[in-house]
Amino acid sequence: MPQNPPTHDNLYAQPLGHVPDFSFDSAVVEVFDDMINRSVPGYASIVSLTGHLAARHAQPATRLYELGCSTGASLFSMRRHVEATGCTLVGVDNSSAMIEACRHNLSKAGGSAAVELYCQDFFDSDISNASVVVLNFTVQFVPKEKRDALINRIYKALQPGGILILSEKICFDDPRQQQLHTDMHHAFKSQQGYSDLEIAQKRSAIERVMQPETLQAHYNRLRGAGFDNAEVWFQCFNFLSLVALR
Repeated sequence: MPQNPPTHDNLYAQPLGHVPDFSFDSAVVEVFDDMINRSVPGYASIVSLTGHLAARHAQPATRLYELGCSTGASLFSMRRHVEATGCTLVGVDNSSAMIEACRHNLSKAGGSAAVELYCQDFFDSDISNASVVVLNFTVQFVPKEKRDALINRIYKALQPGGILILSEKICFDDPRQQQLHTDMHHAFKSQQGYSDLEIAQKRSAIERVMQPETLQAHYNRLRGAGFDNAEVWFQCFNFLSLVALR
């Protein structure tokens, strides 16, 4: 992980006449580590424990993927903890600015496993001989009509005994639960120092490009792909992580 503290996120601190759609451009990349830690409750725990889950399930001479690797937090957590011999860690992201930041962070990270980084769409990537695949808050940005195909590809690429770690923001069918978790998420962000203006403008920017689903929708997709064993291992408000066993 980077040795320097992350740049403070103030992208939405001033009133914007027009709030553009959220994108993982260079401005977001510069503040991303601060942004996600202050926006996603439990993010640091998910990242840390992902390394331990990967260490338990990594198989010798296989590939460990983080799809949507951003600046590489989960990738480097796996690198620190995995001891299986001959593993290659693979990071894929379609943002060139994210891949560049990930490569920079890699030069400061511990661990000795080989790492390959690719700036490309998941559907253009080779996903094969995998024992661990991580999707941390990524599927919610994939067009809904492509999500089944992505999970199907991952299932087919995993070796028996391999795992998929899938972390997502979820929504709820019950409007009372939806409002409760939305309010608690906003309270969390307020406690992290975000103003009401920042929260409102960020929500306006991201809700047009991020499409959360219910937990049941994720279960249905995983089972449809062939995962007959998938459970929530972490949840805080409307953010959770599932582990699906191959």
